[in-house]
Amino acid sequence: MEVKKDILWRVYLCFIGMVLFGVVILAKVFMLQNVEGNYWRSMADSLHTSYVSLDAERGTIYSEEGRMLSTSIPYFDLRIDFAADGLRDKNGQVFKENVDSLSGYLSRLFGDRTTAEYKQLLREGYKSKDRYFLLKRNVPFNQYQELRTFPMFRLGPNKGGLIAETRNKRINPFKLLANRTIGLSRENAQNVGLERTYDAYLKGVTGKRLMRRIAGGTFVPVEGYDIEPEDGHDVNTTLDVNMQDIVENALMNMMVENEAEHGTCILMEVKTGKIKAIANLGRQPDGSYFEDMNYALQVAEPGSTFKLATVISVLEDRYTTMNGMVDLNYGRWQVGRRTVYDSEPHHRTNVTVKQAFELSSNVGMAKLAYQYYSKQPNNFVAHLKKLHLDKHTGIDLEGEGWPVIKSTASKTWSATSLPWMAFGYEVLISPLQTCMLYNAVANNGKMMKPYLVNNIMEYGQVQKQFEPTVVMDSICSRSTLKQVKKMLEGVVLEGTAKKLWTPYYSFAGKTGTALVANGKRGYADKIYQSSFAGYFPANDPQYTCVVVIKNKAHAARFYGASVAGPVFREVADKLYAIAVEKQKPLKTTMRLDSMLALKNGKGTELKEILTTLHLPWQGPAVTNTNWVSATVNEQQVALEPVKQLKGAVPDVKGMGLKDALYLLENAGLRVEIRGAGKVITQSIPGGSKIGRDQTIVIELNT
Repeated sequence: MEVKKDILWRVYLCFIGMVLFGVVILAKVFMLQNVEGNYWRSMADSLHTSYVSLDAERGTIYSEEGRMLSTSIPYFDLRIDFAADGLRDKNGQVFKENVDSLSGYLSRLFGDRTTAEYKQLLREGYKSKDRYFLLKRNVPFNQYQELRTFPMFRLGPNKGGLIAETRNKRINPFKLLANRTIGLSRENAQNVGLERTYDAYLKGVTGKRLMRRIAGGTFVPVEGYDIEPEDGHDVNTTLDVNMQDIVENALMNMMVENEAEHGTCILMEVKTGKIKAIANLGRQPDGSYFEDMNYALQVAEPGSTFKLATVISVLEDRYTTMNGMVDLNYGRWQVGRRTVYDSEPHHRTNVTVKQAFELSSNVGMAKLAYQYYSKQPNNFVAHLKKLHLDKHTGIDLEGEGWPVIKSTASKTWSATSLPWMAFGYEVLISPLQTCMLYNAVANNGKMMKPYLVNNIMEYGQVQKQFEPTVVMDSICSRSTLKQVKKMLEGVVLEGTAKKLWTPYYSFAGKTGTALVANGKRGYADKIYQSSFAGYFPANDPQYTCVVVIKNKAHAARFYGASVAGPVFREVADKLYAIAVEKQKPLKTTMRLDSMLALKNGKGTELKEILTTLHLPWQGPAVTNTNWVSATVNEQQVALEPVKQLKGAVPDVKGMGLKDALYLLENAGLRVEIRGAGKVITQSIPGGSKIGRDQTIVIELNT
């Protein structure tokens, strides 16, 4: 009996314990649900929500005349909230009434699926009640605008379920023009060019969006919790698109003709130091040319354009004048164990310093430096440093190479360093430094800092203004300046550049030809760097232009006067012609047949041109946006719409390059260009169906 009582007692105690334990659990549940519930629910929500960054719209980079050089184009990822109230209201009546027509509209807009396929896709999304259903990625703005008018989507996000996520894509509307200088804005790599220098202004302030995780690991936006981004500032540059086009084409023509490795052409405004144009072209593996590096900032042995610094030094120290004599020794002079050679054999001996400079005599320059500075070489070096040849120019671009101006303290200094430095060897400077020096001579001795940006704008208001900066009020005395100007003009009149002379305007400059080392092979490959530095017009300089081209090995043509000089001359010719044309009064009449040169363009643009020039025209079908062809018909210009079918290759024959590129690239084609001028043939006929990842080759008439 005692044993049974003991067992019953234990059972009773266990029962009481279980009851008490249950009461404790129920009490805890009550506490969690009613007292601590809000706290734990907020903790659970926080584990399923997170903020994502909202990129600010990056500012636009403009040319000086207000044309876009780099801008951001919005693209959209389109999703549908199939749990939106409007789509679930009244047993899904809105979805059922609109799915057929919406499918047809989507098929016609995108062309990647049939109407039936889109209908099946939308039905599957609706059935899944997916709140973040992906419809399409990377939709351009014009398609997005059209899509918002489609059935169901026109009802708005709450009733129609459309969710649009904006992504910005950076583009350069003028493609190759000044591409390396304008730069690149890249997500997974460091920016370059102005995009890098002014990134803090351009990028704006990043915003935030609260996202909540739902079933399937998908995140959807939480309405009302966005922190809006602040758009970036705009940058107005000193670049001129028309001048850039002239510089780029002149350089490109010579690069292609001479199959050169790489080259640069810089155009600087004399009075201000503004860079009006800067072209940098490098040869690609397939033989084409692209702006792959800013060669204007890369240092190298400059060759004979450096002789300007040598004559400034000896004239400034009054060791001689431009009429002083120097013995050229038949173009050959031995210094220690090395021999200085002039570029071509000759029989000249005693000539004036001016003649030695005009003939670009290495012997003459080496003898001048050695005769007057051999006992105190650092005095010559001091002149080079005074001319800022040992410093960065300070241009607003990253990646400027560091110049090398040796002194007697340098480890590589030797007994022959001084005479070789005198004609541009054993020193390293950039083409931009050369431009800065020659520009100072053109600017009556005043050295200006080169720069690329006029101001920073925010909502049309100037936030920061950049003004011309004087580096030195005078690089030399008036007497020296007067003499070097005559010597630079003499190069064109009597010297190495006399074949470049023109009767229409005067210019001054210096040719240069430097043998370039090729790594471990040294100078064996006979690779020459051709250069020309000068300014125009000589009597009232407006622009300084420097051209530097590195030729291929064993090039048949490599002298500065025959490779770099023609590029300078082409740039100067065209800018001079523009200046002359601006001085002429505007003609009120124009030959109708000259309108054939327009051929194709935007309807409103051609109408405006014709109206301004008082030319008769007809074309009632012309609208604000369509492209038209211009032809002469019975003493008036007839404008007719150019038919461009969606999904078909545009017919661009007769168009200028920029217009043709605009149409072809917007149609989704990759474009290869051959020649310059207007399109005469295209490899895929207009009206043909566009294939996937298709490339079209267009040939231009020059």
